[in-house]
Amino acid sequence: MTRHARNCTAGAVYTYHEKKKDAKASGYGSTSQRLGKDSVTNFDCCSLSLQPCNNPVITKDGYLFDKEVILEYIISKKNEYSRKMKEYEKLKNRELEEVAIKQAMDAEKKIQSFLKSEANIVSKPLDGFKTEPSTSSISNMANGHDKVLPSFWVPGQSVQAAKPNLEKPDPTIYCPISRKPLKVKDLIDVKFTPVNEDDRKSIHTRENRYMCAVTRDSLSNSVPCAVLRPTGDVVTLECVEKLIKKDMIHPLTNKKLKDKDIIVMQRGGTGYALTNEKLQAKYERPALQA
Repeated sequence: MTRHARNCTAGAVYTYHEKKKDAKASGYGSTSQRLGKDSVTNFDCCSLSLQPCNNPVITKDGYLFDKEVILEYIISKKNEYSRKMKEYEKLKNRELEEVAIKQAMDAEKKIQSFLKSEANIVSKPLDGFKTEPSTSSISNMANGHDKVLPSFWVPGQSVQAAKPNLEKPDPTIYCPISRKPLKVKDLIDVKFTPVNEDDRKSIHTRENRYMCAVTRDSLSNSVPCAVLRPTGDVVTLECVEKLIKKDMIHPLTNKKLKDKDIIVMQRGGTGYALTNEKLQAKYERPALQA
């Protein structure tokens, strides 16, 4: 079969280039493109508000937060736990009341059954020519059924009303990113070293805002960083590997460091940019039938 040009419209063969061009024009197929710089948050942004931190703190897992934002989150979780605990206690008391009512009804049924059996022992004179009126009722509200019949107006007796699960709430507060237990005392203050530039510009509008506290290298999303726990200074991982880990001594205070004192900052962005590694966005569209 002979080949023809890409834009040839007289050929009988539907080429790959033509199919790809038609799919792009009609919106069919899959699209893949590299995420831009705006899709990834900066290294100094809060993991919750996605805004530059005014008072940065970091967890022991390396997630950066603004202190005001993370404290508001912790307070809201504590208030939510208090509300759930009150609901749990209310349901618990209601369950105890239902058990007590059921026990009382069972005891009443036993008494009525005993009295009925005692009444049947006493013999009554029989009169063959006299018929006793029937005392049986055809009402569906008799014999205690009025308490269990469904009711449209009472929410607790409606057919759709399901019994809530009696589960005690968990008082532990979890990190919104790592889902690990989070405490206020575990938050570590972070101290960024600003770059000495024109002071007339705001620190958040500068392209190069911060630098390594030891090597004075500029920090960015492409530079892995770490936080030194004793002082909160931010340094590059290259500085940690080449300088600090040799003697495990803090380069600014000359104090001994431990492995847990070096916290690697977790880099990342929004929900579709994972730690600056998965920077390829792809979504599927309906396939074009040739």
